[in-house]
Amino acid sequence: MSASLILIVSACLFLAIGVPVAFALGLATAATLILAESYPLMVLLKETFTGIDSFPLMAVPFFILAAELMSGGSLTEVLLRFAGQFVGHKRGGLGYTNVVSLTFFSGISGSALADAAGPGSMLIKMMDRAGYDRSYAAALTASTAIVGPIIPPSIIMIIYALQDETVSVGALFVAGVIPGILIAVAMCVVNFHVSKKRNYKGDGQMPGLADILRTTWKALPAILLPVVILGGMRAGWFTPTEASVVAVFYALVCGKFVYRTLQWRALPDILARSALLSASVLIIIGLSASFAWILTIEGIPQQMAEWLVGMNLTPWMFLIIVNVFLLLFGIFIEPLPGVMVLAPILAPVAVKLGVDPVHFAMIVIYNLTLGMITPPVGGLLFVTCNVSKVPMSALVRELVPFLWAHGVVLVLLTFVPQLSTWLPRVWGFIK
Repeated sequence: MSASLILIVSACLFLAIGVPVAFALGLATAATLILAESYPLMVLLKETFTGIDSFPLMAVPFFILAAELMSGGSLTEVLLRFAGQFVGHKRGGLGYTNVVSLTFFSGISGSALADAAGPGSMLIKMMDRAGYDRSYAAALTASTAIVGPIIPPSIIMIIYALQDETVSVGALFVAGVIPGILIAVAMCVVNFHVSKKRNYKGDGQMPGLADILRTTWKALPAILLPVVILGGMRAGWFTPTEASVVAVFYALVCGKFVYRTLQWRALPDILARSALLSASVLIIIGLSASFAWILTIEGIPQQMAEWLVGMNLTPWMFLIIVNVFLLLFGIFIEPLPGVMVLAPILAPVAVKLGVDPVHFAMIVIYNLTLGMITPPVGGLLFVTCNVSKVPMSALVRELVPFLWAHGVVLVLLTFVPQLSTWLPRVWGFIK
């Protein structure tokens, strides 16, 4: 039996019996090295450490730490008040507040799970107290949290750029802005129709101009973090990795000296949480790298690329096939290992067919991220069910209109490349 066949069969077997994705890939790699006897077992250790031995990858723990520092500095409450003052008084106002708040927070966390577990849990409780269906509030939160990895900074974009040398982290960060806004608008449209149908009323009156200016001024430092990151990279002041360190310093200054809510005694807990989150991400990256190494050595990416190119597909036919494949793949695999395994295979084919690499990257990232809200593996579903105490069946039932809205956005991103490429081209990240 060939090494590639053992690798794929064993990975599917481990996933089927419920082994976490990272360890399923690692165990599949170990099983292949032992049974195929083509490569030494030391390859598993070597390639796992090689996979995380990367200077650009240092941005991941720093961005995680920056998000934890901002959260520890009561950022969530500030952003909730800022978003609520504009939309809270409208029909379905708390639903709009949910969408706007999570969109702003995604520009800090870079993680869908962090958005759902942090501000998302607070918003679900607020909507429940205001008379919204708790299952609807949970579905809206999970669907909107998808924007976390799309709007910069984004951990998955950093990983994708490491797998595909034709794109840069800066280009992907900027490319995510318009798609992220589109997702937020789509979620607001669904909230509008559901709120009208169920008569979810607004919360009080719109505050006066003085209150709006005061709340906006207080929220401005938090809102400016993504602007500082993107602006500094565009101006050439720092690289994406250096930007992550700047983000940590900025978050520390904001929490301690601007908002004055971050206490020094809270730092050990913040550092511990950041270390655990960083370790979980790096374990996935390292073990996925060893899995991808065997695929590459066995020539699977090259064979698949030749097969796809030999089918004489047009770029649009290729993108349709990729969308269907990634949506199905994302149901069973988390986004990070999905990018590690699939980007080196599909990205070269896309380039050969004339698809812009930044455009293609956004399609891959969005598709795999959508897998987080599709059962049975969807991580966002489990996190949201846990924080909202809503049964999975009720949550999935309320998700249906949001999934349709995500489908519309995905079609737009697929067939209108400018939505992904226009802003990076204007900012000079791509020519």
